[in-house]
Amino acid sequence: MSSIKYFFFFLCFSLYAQSNWQKVPNIITNNGGARFDDVFFLTDDLGWAANGSNAAVFKTTDGGLTWAEQLNESTLNGNYYFRNIEFLDEDIGFLGTLDGKFFKTLDGGNNWNEVSITPNPPAICGIEAIGESTIYGCGAYFEPAHIIKSTDKGMTWTFIDMSAYANALVEVTFLDELNGFASGRSDNGGVVLKTTDGGINWIEIYNTNTIGEYVWKLQVLFNNSNVIFGAVFTTAPNPGKLIKSLDGGVTWTSYDAPEAAIEAVGFISETKGWMGGHNTGFFETIDGGNTWTDLNIGGNLNRIFIINNNLAYAAGKSVYKFTDETLNINSVGVESKKDMNIQLTKNPISKHLEFTIDFNSPNNLLIELYGSKGNFIKQLSREIIKDKKIKSYAFNIETLAAGIYILDFHSNVGRTSKKFIKH
Repeated sequence: MSSIKYFFFFLCFSLYAQSNWQKVPNIITNNGGARFDDVFFLTDDLGWAANGSNAAVFKTTDGGLTWAEQLNESTLNGNYYFRNIEFLDEDIGFLGTLDGKFFKTLDGGNNWNEVSITPNPPAICGIEAIGESTIYGCGAYFEPAHIIKSTDKGMTWTFIDMSAYANALVEVTFLDELNGFASGRSDNGGVVLKTTDGGINWIEIYNTNTIGEYVWKLQVLFNNSNVIFGAVFTTAPNPGKLIKSLDGGVTWTSYDAPEAAIEAVGFISETKGWMGGHNTGFFETIDGGNTWTDLNIGGNLNRIFIINNNLAYAAGKSVYKFTDETLNINSVGVESKKDMNIQLTKNPISKHLEFTIDFNSPNNLLIELYGSKGNFIKQLSREIIKDKKIKSYAFNIETLAAGIYILDFHSNVGRTSKKFIKH
């Protein structure tokens, strides 16, 4: 082939190269299923990933081609679940856990120190660094709802009680230091809140009106702040939802999502984007959520981090990159922590619902009762498990009508359900 023909072949190939999702190389993956809960990139190449139950932080400086482990729970002398990671600049970063601990680094993640906040937040599920010195955090999926805020690069913090607006918060995202959104659930359903004064006052701008649901993740389109997407996390047989606003949150449209326990959402335009959750990898839509295509890659997705039309990262069973590069996979496997084993004592049941849970690691747990159609009935228990143990439970269900019911166990690493028959 002549050099001129080769040049035009290469040029045409480059022009039509398509970005796609690929697992990044050289990062620890977890054979037992422990996921990376979060990924954050400060630039196209500089980023960090936080593994949940394996409690580890990894850093890359070359766009995810190589990763260095910076932190694990053995360094912190405790059992932790890392939920969220965010950086203000190359040096100052923040790490949220589900264990009543919040950490800060001043040297790009090489060293981390615990942050003292009064009152102490039980968990940090979402973090947003905005501007040069402002950081917001929120929690917790397992209640109560709160927001923390710093305007001096994390030197001092304000604790904001959000119980007037929600009973659980999962995500916080801001357009600037004053204008932002938070999402989670209220007594009435999955909720989106808005503030225009830096978190002093909030208004509800969306509610799913289905009790027990969450609005799990939010995304503001990177090149149009009027376009907002949300992932509605529910209980089967109800479908999860994609919610979308094209006018800054004034009005919303809802579409069925690929699964009930949907969490991650990320769009590169009003019509093209992806969702995934506890039981799914990447599902793609090119028509704004009307239809979805399984891309057959990824799993247990929690975060999709969009940088631009052709570059994005995501966190799930591994870390993934949306790119037109070809990534060579060379991942190392380690065993992850197991979650818990649940055994019903008997089924069907007449008067007393009894079961045992074998907790293989510290955990946070909501035990909730739903009807067979996914309708929320009541919360049975809120558990903070600090040690490995086997625990027995008993609840009186004499007042329930005969029929099929769903027990929902929502823990740090996911949701598990058990059906039982009341006769």
